[in-house]
Amino acid sequence: PHSALLYGVTGSGKTLVFLKLIARCLEQGRRALVLVPEISLTPQMILRLKSQFGRRVAVQHSALNHTERLLQWQMIQDGGADIVVGTRSAIFSPLENIGLIIIDEEQEHTYRSESAPRYSAHEVARQRAAENGALLLLASATPSTESFYAAQHGRTQLVRLTQRYGGNPLPSVQIVDMRAELASGNPREISLALEDAIRRNLDAGKQTILLLNRRGYQTMAQCEDCREVLKCTKCSVPMVYHKAAHKVLCHYCGSQMEPPTVCPACGGKLQYRGFGTQKAEEELAKLFPDARVLRMDQDSTAAKDAHEKLLARFANHEYDIMVGTQMVAKGLDFPQVTLVGVLAADLSLYVDNYRAAERTFSLLTQVVGRAGRGDKPGRAVIQTYTPESDVIQCAARQDYQGFYEREIRMRRLRRFPPFADLFTFTVSGTEEGAVLRAAVAVREELRRLCALPELAAGEPEVLGPAPAPVMKLNNRYRYRCLLVGKNDRPTREAVSWLLKAFANDRANRGMNLFVDCNSME
Repeated sequence: PHSALLYGVTGSGKTLVFLKLIARCLEQGRRALVLVPEISLTPQMILRLKSQFGRRVAVQHSALNHTERLLQWQMIQDGGADIVVGTRSAIFSPLENIGLIIIDEEQEHTYRSESAPRYSAHEVARQRAAENGALLLLASATPSTESFYAAQHGRTQLVRLTQRYGGNPLPSVQIVDMRAELASGNPREISLALEDAIRRNLDAGKQTILLLNRRGYQTMAQCEDCREVLKCTKCSVPMVYHKAAHKVLCHYCGSQMEPPTVCPACGGKLQYRGFGTQKAEEELAKLFPDARVLRMDQDSTAAKDAHEKLLARFANHEYDIMVGTQMVAKGLDFPQVTLVGVLAADLSLYVDNYRAAERTFSLLTQVVGRAGRGDKPGRAVIQTYTPESDVIQCAARQDYQGFYEREIRMRRLRRFPPFADLFTFTVSGTEEGAVLRAAVAVREELRRLCALPELAAGEPEVLGPAPAPVMKLNNRYRYRCLLVGKNDRPTREAVSWLLKAFANDRANRGMNLFVDCNSME
């Protein structure tokens, strides 16, 4: 068993390395497993694998219907597949004699299941690689801080690809300060610089990708009198207006209703604000009436095989501009795309998660890397309200090393992974008071356990309880406690004991407790 991290700039030819490794693996009479982070990336990977290795490629992901999934599963089980490609659940495929496991875009949070059964595809992959004596290859242009730290300290082999395939240059990047745009009298979400760049790109007959990681039309409705925001009755999140369906939706539980015009709290007038992919599509149609605009988000790709069909049409140059959420940001390879625009670079930078900077850097670097992958140089325009941010500056320079050094200092200072492990204990239930009391009891039990000699050596720290980032979800309140410590056997045994004790306590009837280690949420 062996593990390696393939760190290569965007467009450096990582997929070609995968194909060579798979060919070597098959020559040795062994089999390969390839994981991608999202369904939208499977069509391109399947196409490349099938064109080189023929029909002995099986597919596993959630967009397959039950019959398709069963047929693919049986093909793998009967030994009819040499290569399996899919999203995180493909790691459980009944593939035998595995010689190679590839995890592409390894930093993505989608490799961790945030619902039961809670598992990390990375951990399962390590176990399967160990059992089969296989190579586990993690690959990314923006590896997770933990993976790069492990590679820097010799726990994983580090392999670098520092230049683009064919010697192509990285895209040139322009940062636009949206505060200056507002001050100059431009109220639109598309800056004058980006508008000019798109116009030139259209005139040159090239394609453009725009990233806006927010679906819907307008993202909130606020009362002009009491300033209350219209929220979902089941969840503590704002409702989002979707113009196509003329409904306000909750993106967490799926609740929907007709868009109200008056405030439910005081009867005042509701003002709809914000900017999602639907509104961006409409604004682009007004600015560039002759351009063919494709929107890629959860709403436009809900139909079966929609990802594959829409991306194929974009590849055939049936569209000039593709605007979408993070599904357009990574793994896509279109030689005619010479311009990338980021409409709101700050969206993920200030969320309540220690990975916020890492995620923002990764998303920006990845989407900028979609430009200039053919014979023409690429260009990117990043719109932001905080142009001085180190994260945005590093992403604009495609400077992973600079970002990593800044981030690892912060992680060490705050005792975040990889310097400690964070166990998040979440208590949920229908009555907020009871949930808070149960969370306090969990905290006290954790403190008692941490005083035991076998745990105390790891210098554990217990924090909380505090409300979860989304405190109410589908009519269940959620409070969290945090254990900062070491993911070793004594700690896991203590956590396991606590879960059983909580479930067996009659006072906790109707409530749930679940634990995530180094949660991505």
